[in-house]
Amino acid sequence: MSKIVVLGGGYGGLMVVQELIEQLPSDVQIFLVDRMPFQGLKTEYYALAAGTVSDLQIRVQFPAHPQLRLVYGDITDIDLDNKIVHITGNDPLSYDSLVIALGCTDNYHGIDGADQYTCSIQSLSATRKTFQQINDIRPYGQLTIIGGGLSGVEVAAELREARTDINIRILDRGSSVMSAFPGKLQQYVASWFREHDVEMRSHIGITSVEQGVIHNGDEPIVTDVALWTAGIQPVELVQRMNMPKDPQGRLIVNAHLELPDAPGVYVIGDCASQPFSPSAQLAGVMGKQVAEIIRARLDGKEPKVGHIKLKGMFGSLGKKAGFGLMGSTPLLGRIPRMIKSGVLWKSKRHFG
Repeated sequence: MSKIVVLGGGYGGLMVVQELIEQLPSDVQIFLVDRMPFQGLKTEYYALAAGTVSDLQIRVQFPAHPQLRLVYGDITDIDLDNKIVHITGNDPLSYDSLVIALGCTDNYHGIDGADQYTCSIQSLSATRKTFQQINDIRPYGQLTIIGGGLSGVEVAAELREARTDINIRILDRGSSVMSAFPGKLQQYVASWFREHDVEMRSHIGITSVEQGVIHNGDEPIVTDVALWTAGIQPVELVQRMNMPKDPQGRLIVNAHLELPDAPGVYVIGDCASQPFSPSAQLAGVMGKQVAEIIRARLDGKEPKVGHIKLKGMFGSLGKKAGFGLMGSTPLLGRIPRMIKSGVLWKSKRHFG
């Protein structure tokens, strides 16, 4: 019996499982390991934090299959030499093929107090806590979002529509919100925020954070709640792995998306070094490729390696407006928002 172990039931890991169980040899068993009994749609955590969707609306149930076993618990260690995964509350789990799809966590860049005094939307558990903190802000209170990238922008816009009574501020070290994107897209998002009374401050260099205060050098910025969306890194388990990594701490993989020094160990999504920005779409594409590679090897064939092709990026500005990027072409307004809604519907329908 060949054992395939998939660590993480997010976009990448679930794609591997979904693709494999469609055509699985009878002598193969898959183990999906996750702390939760369902996938949380991470691209929608901003809406859960703002309180505009319920927890139930962003869950996708894991598939049921006679050759799939779900294992629940926190992964504490991976023994690459002995091909064993250690999981809380479970016996050590051996594997023949291993897929590491554990996602990311916040990167606080060594800023003192940032991990202790800011809230997060990097996990479902953290987002639930963030929802409570944000929605407990009294009328005319202050929310400060640290980081003006996609996550920070979506939270700010969604919350502005949900609560017109509080003050919302975005701090970013760049020159504008969405500073990594084309100027036309930046200007559209900034214009939306000005129209909806969201304060934007650029060129901010945060030196420390304490309860109720963000320090921009010598300037104290007072806030009721601070939300961190200013960077990500691979999860702590991957950080501990003594394997070659890129400057962002992501594991370096070969053309088959596996660790060069550990054949049969594949890495996808935010944990793998790739020339693309981390995204749910990238994780899904990599997951599909790994499933094809594993299936070919199970059939005794040489895997074909394809190029990763991404279809574009879409973001939300509340429920009616949005933005996107197809290649180098910005899309602005209602149409990209509708496209994003369609992508979400398709994702829930495909996996669920």
